[in-house]
Amino acid sequence: MVLASPHTMYATPDHDEAAREDFVLEMMVHVSRDLTPGKRKLYDVVVKPKFEKSFGRAPVNRHEIRHAMEQEDFNQVWGALRRTTQELMFDSIGESVERRTGDLMERAAGFAKPTNSRRQGTLDLDPTLEIPRYQTAVDIHCKPGGYHSELTRDDLFAGAEYDRSYNLFAMGASGPLNDDMGRSVARYASRTFADLKPRRILEIGCTVGHSTLPYCDLYPDAEIYAIDVAAPCLRYAHARAESLGYAVHWSQQNGEQTNFPDGHFDLIVSHILFHETSNKGLRNILGECHRLLAKGGAMVHFEAPQYEDMPDPYDHTLGDWSTHYNAEPFWGTLHDQNLRKLMEKAGFPKGELFQHKFAPSVFLEESPKHRAVSRTPAYPVFGARKT
Repeated sequence: MVLASPHTMYATPDHDEAAREDFVLEMMVHVSRDLTPGKRKLYDVVVKPKFEKSFGRAPVNRHEIRHAMEQEDFNQVWGALRRTTQELMFDSIGESVERRTGDLMERAAGFAKPTNSRRQGTLDLDPTLEIPRYQTAVDIHCKPGGYHSELTRDDLFAGAEYDRSYNLFAMGASGPLNDDMGRSVARYASRTFADLKPRRILEIGCTVGHSTLPYCDLYPDAEIYAIDVAAPCLRYAHARAESLGYAVHWSQQNGEQTNFPDGHFDLIVSHILFHETSNKGLRNILGECHRLLAKGGAMVHFEAPQYEDMPDPYDHTLGDWSTHYNAEPFWGTLHDQNLRKLMEKAGFPKGELFQHKFAPSVFLEESPKHRAVSRTPAYPVFGARKT
């Protein structure tokens, strides 16, 4: 595993805390690499033939497969272990980050002070913002309290925890700064829209800015903006970026309706955002992207593949597990959507849409030995250009 690269805002674990994380990591790798292939064998050898014998046909969708698979002991154990590793991830990291929170808050306050020694970004929080119900109704990813809950004044616990937990969840395959999503999608955008010289770039749903900062590198002349509904993550994102020498304008906003003027951005991006929103939220955000883009501007969004991209319904069940057992209730319905129709309805021209495209992982090209444990060797992207 590639360990996260410590920086001034990183909540570095001590020896025992790191050992607990290593244990959780090994469990994750075991479930992902060693046990998950057994589910496919179970389906092909046991579940599918049994279903065909009972119904005279093969299962036709993920729902029939899930219900049949749930009756099998091996699948139940696999699911229990996967859910347990998810919960252990937060258990092993949360206490460690909590120990460092006071120190991190002091450091963050220092980065918030004006200075002449470095370029500085901005942080604009809105305590009156109504957090959408699709965030408050469940603990997203089984993270206690979700990512928006504030435990104290000037809280950044959720952000500091996410910096550690994402590295563990990705099993190190997102690089030492957890930024492979951003690096890969930013490279795709810069190559696909090579003529686009953006003045302003917006990321929607930035969390702690892992995927934001690569746009600063690829587009050094652009102003970079990033929004999220979670204040603790934004506080951490701002301090983290400042500690790494990046100037980004962070603000607490709902991507369904922002305070930016029409046509303000030349490039709008997101990374694993839409499956954490509702069906209505998805449509609203796409409409807001159209409003915010300048003429000739583009949007590029990374999400897991749509089910229409996956002809075998068994493959749908692997991601759909998160719908039922990982507190991501809109995962399944998102991946059933016809994204082209939704983008057209948002106002984008039919001839300017793209889907089923893949942004190869920059980190795995640099470090191919990590491909065996990578969850995402390439990032499926969709989007459009505004004419």
